Amino acid sequence: ITSGVISVVTTVMDIVVGLIVAVYVLYSKDTFSGQGKKIIYAIFDPDRGNLVLNTIRKSHQIFGGFIIGKIVDSVIIGVLAFISLSLMNMPYTLLLSVIIGVTNIIPFFGPYLGAIPCIIFILIVDLANPMNCIYFAIFIFLLQQFDGNVLGPKILGDSTGLSGLWVIISITLFGGL
Repeated sequence: ITSGVISVVTTVMDIVVGLIVAVYVLYSKDTFSGQGKKIIYAIFDPDRGNLVLNTIRKSHQIFGGFIIGKIVDSVIIGVLAFISLSLMNMPYTLLLSVIIGVTNIIPFFGPYLGAIPCIIFILIVDLANPMNCIYFAIFIFLLQQFDGNVLGPKILGDSTGLSGLWVIISITLFGGL
């Protein structure tokens, strides 16, 4: 019991310290940005320093666009899931849709990590109609095909500045990493 309590207290303390540091870093971001520029120009000549800063800016723009695009994609998937599950008369459609939308943010495995608990939940809640689990699994498979092949590349391509083809190629090639 003592080691469990110590583990919980340590985890809570880590979270609190992490939040305090995050607030401090966000509050001082302009200062850190200026100091980072000074370090870059101290290490590199002005031409290379400008190249490094432009690369950092472009990386920030692409990664920020990816995260925002992924969140928009997940919200759309959650809304589509809610509408479709409502039409399918599934139990607890709002709860299932939120789980699907939130886990869709996680690349590759997220939709499956969300679908498995939802299938178990449907099975437990609706024992009278176990076919709903199969219908739900088929629906999730079709929804993820739509998301991965149509919606995701379109949204992520627009938000990152890359074409949908390059998004699909990079997901296919580098997805295993």
